[in-house]
Amino acid sequence: MACEEVAHSRPLFLTIYTIVIVGIVFSSLYVFSAIRHPSAIPSTWSLSNEDVRLTEQTLNGSQSETVHIVPSVPQEARKMRTRPILSVPPRNKKMPSLNAFRLTKELVQQRVKDNIIILTFGNYAFMDFILTWVEQLNDLGVSNYLVGAMDIKLLEALYWKGIPVFDMGSHMSTDDVGWGSPTFHKMGREKVLLINLILPFGYELLMCDTDMVWLKNPLPYLARYPEADVLTSSDQVVPTVVDDSLEIWQEVGAAYNIGIFHWRPTESAKKLAKEWKELLLADDKIWDQNGFNDIVHRQLGPSVDEDSGLVYAYDGNLKLGILPSSIFCSGHTYFVQAMYQQLRLEPYAVHTTFQYAGTEGKRHRLREAMVFRDPPEYYNPPGGFLSFKPSIPKSLLLSGNHTIESHFRLVNYQIKQIRTALAIASLLNRTLVMPPLWCRIDRLWFPHPGVLDGSITRQPFLCPLDHVFEVNVMLKELPEEEFGSGVDIREYSILDNPSLPSEVKMSWLDVQLCKDGTQDCFASNNTTVGGVLKFPRHSNEETYMKVFLSFKDIKVIQFSSMQDAFSGFSDKEREDRFRKRVKRYTGIWCCVLDHTPGHIYYDMYWDEKPEWKPIPPQTSADDHPPW
Repeated sequence: MACEEVAHSRPLFLTIYTIVIVGIVFSSLYVFSAIRHPSAIPSTWSLSNEDVRLTEQTLNGSQSETVHIVPSVPQEARKMRTRPILSVPPRNKKMPSLNAFRLTKELVQQRVKDNIIILTFGNYAFMDFILTWVEQLNDLGVSNYLVGAMDIKLLEALYWKGIPVFDMGSHMSTDDVGWGSPTFHKMGREKVLLINLILPFGYELLMCDTDMVWLKNPLPYLARYPEADVLTSSDQVVPTVVDDSLEIWQEVGAAYNIGIFHWRPTESAKKLAKEWKELLLADDKIWDQNGFNDIVHRQLGPSVDEDSGLVYAYDGNLKLGILPSSIFCSGHTYFVQAMYQQLRLEPYAVHTTFQYAGTEGKRHRLREAMVFRDPPEYYNPPGGFLSFKPSIPKSLLLSGNHTIESHFRLVNYQIKQIRTALAIASLLNRTLVMPPLWCRIDRLWFPHPGVLDGSITRQPFLCPLDHVFEVNVMLKELPEEEFGSGVDIREYSILDNPSLPSEVKMSWLDVQLCKDGTQDCFASNNTTVGGVLKFPRHSNEETYMKVFLSFKDIKVIQFSSMQDAFSGFSDKEREDRFRKRVKRYTGIWCCVLDHTPGHIYYDMYWDEKPEWKPIPPQTSADDHPPW
């Protein structure tokens, strides 16, 4: 009887058994995928005030409300990646001829969705920016985009990655393009030519620069304004609205920025594009953005209606809207003001304007915000990381008025700690994780009172590294025989980045500075207790080299502080080369009101000059860096 019951139940048993086996297989695949691609796991990492460890003389809980940290990726961009699968060609396939990459209506039609195409373009020097731009859109589920290649090297590289690319026929150099250079202006004209080429196809066009990143799908927002001929971003730093509506056009005093703008294929838009093109082709000295602003402002007003925020512009027929700078962010409203954060809004994009240190400065800012895509090796450098917990006295951060003097006291205090960390990193051949940098006053390229009138910059604020340091110089290769070995750097947020490999997260040593001679505090690599190494303050070069040799395979060494962490180099030649190198790392604060020259140099060794004061050069002969 029992055997008979088993026989009858066998099909059910087999079904259950099969389901269990299939479940195990799928679970294994998911786990394996997560291990191989940790960035595919939804991130819960974020920055908080705890990330800037302000010790007792420092902020208490209630006071910490007066400062902010720019958070990392907004929620929509932090969801599990659901990128459309790129059509990566097989390696045994021959690349099509250049003629197949011509920009035609048929090529655009293959990518269009809801009659919209999103476009960016660049040369090979901006390959990593373009990959970031593409991957962010993919993660947002947006696939209706095309990338224009200005050189054959970029075209080939994007093709083999499966990224939809077209040949712009520019025959441009693969080198970086400096702002304001003849090549920079040539790129601007290419943009105008593209707009004139695509609008007759009958598709809407969202045109973007490569140095911007999408944080949220912008297409639903643009669809809210179907009557608009052109929607443009701007350099506005003073909010005219506190919600996500278009800027109040009467209150926008800054230039319209053509790094992000949307065109509909209307007759008014085509007419504007044609005149803009003709203007630029007739005079190669006109900057494309200035030309656009001049034409659009030829007539401005009245409002199209009472509610939309659109305005009649250009010839009186063009309907123009100005995208809110709080959520279509500039480098100032995102990285300095954190305007969207203060207004409790979700940003759609960030464009790396209002920044310094060239292209390297742009990369570093996006990396600080954890929205730049780097290859895996970036997160696991040879030699490992060195980091430290910055300590800032409350009096330097919060007390007194926000002036040039109080700003320099705060920044100089941090510079000294960073100088020490750079020295230790050079000894241990490690990559230094730069700490969050706090400023009291803003940096701009024109005279200002410290914070722009009308802006909502909070003081003090977490300032981008390029406000104080020449990031491009820090990353530049200098001759070792003259400047000693280089010290690679990373952004302050890298150890919180979801792309950090688990092998790095799991290989960690905390170093607690202590007074030499106290319990367990002596120069030895055998004094680790609970994963913490107690290490004497004021240790010299030989001590560091001897003790930390045993920890050379540890991925992250984090010091509790940099106060009195290093007594100095024993090797005089090594010290001279190090000093010569790092003196070049600091930049300027700009710009002093009512004074020429209107800037003040930061000095890496300010503390060795008892009479040092934050005053601008008094004559042109004095106007040179401290080195």
